[in-house]
Amino acid sequence: MSDVKINVNYLTRVEGHGNIVVEVKNGKLEICRLEIVESPRFFEAFLRGRSIYEAPHITCRICGICSCGHTLASIQAAEDALGIKPTEQTTLLRKLLLHYEELDSHILHIYILVAPDLVGVPSFVPLIKSNPEIVRRALRMKRLCNELCDILVGRHVHPISTVVGGFTKLPSHNDLEEMHKRLIELRKDMEDTVELFSKLTFPEFERDTEYVALVNDEDEYPLLYGDIGSTDGYRVSKYEYKNVTNEFIVPYATAKRTKWHRDSYAVGALARFNLNYEKLHPKAKESAITLNLKPKCINPYLNTVAQIVECVHCVEDAIRIIELLWQKGINYDEIIVPDLNQNGSLPQRAGEGVGAVEVPRGLLIHHYEIDERGVFKNANCVIPTNQNTHNIELDMLKLVPEIINQSQEEITLALEMLV
Repeated sequence: MSDVKINVNYLTRVEGHGNIVVEVKNGKLEICRLEIVESPRFFEAFLRGRSIYEAPHITCRICGICSCGHTLASIQAAEDALGIKPTEQTTLLRKLLLHYEELDSHILHIYILVAPDLVGVPSFVPLIKSNPEIVRRALRMKRLCNELCDILVGRHVHPISTVVGGFTKLPSHNDLEEMHKRLIELRKDMEDTVELFSKLTFPEFERDTEYVALVNDEDEYPLLYGDIGSTDGYRVSKYEYKNVTNEFIVPYATAKRTKWHRDSYAVGALARFNLNYEKLHPKAKESAITLNLKPKCINPYLNTVAQIVECVHCVEDAIRIIELLWQKGINYDEIIVPDLNQNGSLPQRAGEGVGAVEVPRGLLIHHYEIDERGVFKNANCVIPTNQNTHNIELDMLKLVPEIINQSQEEITLALEMLV
């Protein structure tokens, strides 16, 4: 096709407001942009002058999908600034919560955002008629994940009981039993999910890029703690995150973009898979084999497949954590009781802290600076969606010339699926 003009305003099935703009004239690609057009929301400015103990309840509003992840990144940055070291029990419960968040978001993305394209329908709604078993499974899994978060922290969107220093409410033995039971039930649906997607065809497209995620020297798949690593062989402390993100702007988008050693980098499930494959649960590795996913994978469409592999890992590791908590027994003396000033018996001091957590869409950074009263002087949040934006645009720049002979409708669909 010699001339192509694509202008997709307000992409659907994505997080945030974005446009795709592509123009091809006489077979030459002249414009190829991913425009982020939503207004800045100024969460970093909201924090100035507020108590650091309020931060998790404010910043969790940044995203309704990874609300728990923002809470945990915020808590980690706050505790780092205050010199608070969480107990082993608190750390285990936070890892459990992060597993629930990964499951909840991945299942939404896999089934509701991606599956319709792979089975040839325009949205999730037509699946009700054409593939009702897929719809029932998706909704059953999504509801189960929401309920797991409800049991652990009061609710999934804007969690209540996880705070700086620990938890204001700890799970009872019955809560642990109920969560364990639900996770065992989830295994069958995960097996069916792996089987379903092993039979579906993803677009064949590759572009090598730098993949960035948390890494560590431990045996566990790093989601809550670690250094920042790259598939290009680099590793730095989370405190050096600005040397990684190198944020910049482009004139046609409101969101910041990032790059490290190349023109862009990617974060998210595929980045974590490429960097930490060996640390996945054995069942997750088995699912990767079934899905024909191997590191280093450089097909961005297969980020969804990496999410499925991570779901299997999160289910199995969540079961392990609950069984470990059973063995150790819950210490209810660790319950945090904050006073009206948000801090209770916890410290107030000047300090600076960084939180680095893997949320569903990738590496999330919170960086806080507080005065001697524990009040914010400055804050900086680096969001994974923004970190991926420039990389997606460079994927588009490579993809369009490769599919230029397809119809405009086919090109548009391929670009929408890519984003």
